[in-house]
Amino acid sequence: MQGALFLAPIIISLLISALLVIAVGRDPFEVAQLILEGAFRNNRSFAGVLNFFISLTLVSMGLVVTFRAGLWNIGVEGQMMMGAVFASIIPMAFLQNTHLDSNAVPSFLLLLGSVLLAGVGGILWGLLVGFLKIQLGINEIFGGVALNALANVFSIYLISGPWEPDIGGSAQGTAPFPPATLYPQISNDFPTSLLALIIVAIAFVAIFFALNGTRWGLNLKAVGKNTRSALLLGVPTRRVALSAFVVCGALAGIAGSYRALFTFDSLRPLASGGIGFLGLLVVLLVSVRALWVPIIAFAFAAILSGSTRLRISLQLDSSLASVLQGTLVLLVLLFKGVREVWGSRIAGDGEDSADQQRSVEAQDNQQSFNTQGDLSA
Repeated sequence: MQGALFLAPIIISLLISALLVIAVGRDPFEVAQLILEGAFRNNRSFAGVLNFFISLTLVSMGLVVTFRAGLWNIGVEGQMMMGAVFASIIPMAFLQNTHLDSNAVPSFLLLLGSVLLAGVGGILWGLLVGFLKIQLGINEIFGGVALNALANVFSIYLISGPWEPDIGGSAQGTAPFPPATLYPQISNDFPTSLLALIIVAIAFVAIFFALNGTRWGLNLKAVGKNTRSALLLGVPTRRVALSAFVVCGALAGIAGSYRALFTFDSLRPLASGGIGFLGLLVVLLVSVRALWVPIIAFAFAAILSGSTRLRISLQLDSSLASVLQGTLVLLVLLFKGVREVWGSRIAGDGEDSADQQRSVEAQDNQQSFNTQGDLSA
């Protein structure tokens, strides 16, 4: 029964999407084929899927940590954006100081410095959300939304002000960063970064084992289940909550660095591209189980990357993929509630049966005692 409730939302969402496609006079099998072709038709298309997958997986793994602690870190978009801003500091230093030569410093050191700065930027923005919640009692959803807007406004200020390109007043983006400050790509035919994929693998393994094999992971789960009970058991709830924001902010900041230092090769407004919000959907879909994050993130990246082919071939809007994802998440949440109700009823029936059994045993014991008393009399 549990397995059926897990597969049901996936099947129903596919059926709803197929009905929508049929309603506009198209063949759903042709649509699915075009999405797959758009994602995997050649090396460059597959590299595009991986590039989206890299940022989405990093963000989603960070969100698993905050969700495990019972925190809705809606501010992850702002943390990505601040990661992109901080990652741009070193490249912009070489752009604005012509006497500095980026080729005079090993590119690995430049990139390492930018990635570390990106992590710091994400951590600072994440800690702000945590501070607002823990010290001032402001819900992390409202604080996160406000800080998302501030991060975007700050990036636009930099692009149109101190970091304005030489070509004139435009808020479209900074000048292209020096090649030595960017993530290296595997090849021109396969434009993705092996280094970024390695970072994703390390982050996945580290987070998975930290959540499932350390006291910190156990404390996160305790805080997420019941903060008051965790506090009574001696768990430092405030410190644990802040540590969740730190880890998520660091991973989101690194994801933002990949957008600035590889996807765009410059800092642009809204560089996060909604990936943070999509990460929220991924985490809801996997029910905060870290093991499934790379699989679902890769599926989402493939669907979004491949859906661009729909407009070209069938004159269908690529937002059809977003409809599929939204429907899937809503149905998963619905069936998650059904599973919880089903599980609680089963548990309740089990407790009732146990109570009945204990009652029968007590009656038997009482009868046995009475019988022994009659015999002794």
